[in-house]
Amino acid sequence: MTLQNQVQLITYPDSLGGDLKQLDFVLRNYFAGLFPGGVHILPPFPSSGDRGFAPLTYLEIEPKFGDWADIKRIGEHSPIMLDLMVNHISAKSEYFQDFLEKGTSSKYSDLFITLDKFWPDGKPVQADLDRIFLRRAEPYSEYKIKKTGEKIKVWTSFGKTTPSEQIDMDVHSSIAVELITEFMQNFSRHHVKIVRLDAVGYVIKKRGTTCFFIEPEIYQYLDWISDLANSIGITILPEIHAEYAIQEALARQGYWIYDFILPYAILDALINQTSTRLCHYLQDRPAHQFTMLDCHDGVPVKPDLNGYYQPEDVRQVVDTCVKRRARLSKIKSPAHMDPDGFDVHQIQGTYFELLGRNDNAYLAARAIQFFTPGIPQIYYVGLLAGLNEEAALVPANDGRNLNRHNFTLDEIDQAVERPVVKRLLALIDFRNTYPAFQGDFSVGDCDETTLNLTWQRGEFKTTLSVDFMKPSAEIVYFDSEKSAESRIILHE
Repeated sequence: MTLQNQVQLITYPDSLGGDLKQLDFVLRNYFAGLFPGGVHILPPFPSSGDRGFAPLTYLEIEPKFGDWADIKRIGEHSPIMLDLMVNHISAKSEYFQDFLEKGTSSKYSDLFITLDKFWPDGKPVQADLDRIFLRRAEPYSEYKIKKTGEKIKVWTSFGKTTPSEQIDMDVHSSIAVELITEFMQNFSRHHVKIVRLDAVGYVIKKRGTTCFFIEPEIYQYLDWISDLANSIGITILPEIHAEYAIQEALARQGYWIYDFILPYAILDALINQTSTRLCHYLQDRPAHQFTMLDCHDGVPVKPDLNGYYQPEDVRQVVDTCVKRRARLSKIKSPAHMDPDGFDVHQIQGTYFELLGRNDNAYLAARAIQFFTPGIPQIYYVGLLAGLNEEAALVPANDGRNLNRHNFTLDEIDQAVERPVVKRLLALIDFRNTYPAFQGDFSVGDCDETTLNLTWQRGEFKTTLSVDFMKPSAEIVYFDSEKSAESRIILHE
């Protein structure tokens, strides 16, 4: 599939109205024509945890959300993106449950990474653990085999419970190859056009390494799954939080990547009222990217910003966001923290909240995102300029829920009448339809507090000018109907 250079929406299956049928209703009646670029529906499959990211199977849709016919219906007006967690599957899946029942006699036993695959005697070596880029206290969990009563440890990169609900798969096993092929083919049958490879950076486990983005094996795996996807009309999007050099390497290999620096770079510019670092970044980045400001996790900090921003600058942004009701997720591995102990992995909260509930700052941020080369994605909470979920409803150990409010139809009715949302919707329409965005991009002269971005294709030309001191943003464009310049003022 050829990706369309237009805005995409990211949403959970139940976050705009309650289920997939209501999502289709909302898209057709509130946001008609705004997302021809696509709709990324976060995991709608049966799942045992992590709000869909511990899937039991990819062959079914969770009944409370709807069915595959609902996915197809949405796909009639917006290409569908779904997630494939190539790194792990649910502990409640039939595959792992069969393994827990039968142990090594299970036909799925080779699908999982028991510790004896990593350490010959099955006993973790501390020096190896210290090198691993951990997402939890230990990269494994202990389970009991019912047939023998034996307690066995298997690899679990993710999960907030003990034992984890997310069981890593051994991607080198033949059964993993068979299952992932089946899952991808099922997506194709149901007209899914884009598949995001969630957590793909963790699929290669190799002793004596970080067990994250291990070269060249990671490229071999990506080449295999990319060839599979291309053969059935699917485009893949690797989701990898890593140092910028790794993202650039992926882009050089021809893969689409996420711009995980832009969300922080725009926060930095608006909070610290400076264009210097953002301007420099926009002059030197691959264009073959998906851009985003907000998502179901948080604003990336480490490792995404490693080597790109100075720790003292990052601390100032982080401290300001915390004052604005943000929470922080932290790096687990001491070896991967800064020497001074700085350990922020992500800033959690709605982007509107992180910008101090300032309409002008928020619209300037979105305009910069939409003018940055790449395919823009907007998270459903950001679409409605939402505030943080009430703190009482957010678990102490999971600040991601600050930015995961489910909107009722009444709440959507109210949100779309707010001036900031009306201006944002008009901005999305402009980004989707103005011909210059299919042309050439340039960064204009910037002083320390302003930014100028321009797109041009033939007679069509548009320039975004942002003043970070006020803040304010204005778009000037050639209006072919009037044969004259017109303006879009994005501030009050």
